[in-house]
Amino acid sequence: MANLDLKQVTTKQLSDELQSRLGIQTINLKFEDKAKITVGDQNTFSFDGPAVIIVNMD
Repeated sequence: MANLDLKQVTTKQLSDELQSRLGIQTINLKFEDKAKITVGDQNTFSFDGPAVIIVNMD
């Protein structure tokens, strides 16, 4: 695959494209929402909305 220069592509465009793919799960947080993701016994990541969390399971 040829190298693509994605510097001119907005984060919104990249997110939209990823969300349209198979193997992607999306979690949308509203303004008042809070989320925590814990990986095993490792770090816990905290997020306050509004936010979009994209999980690539591919």
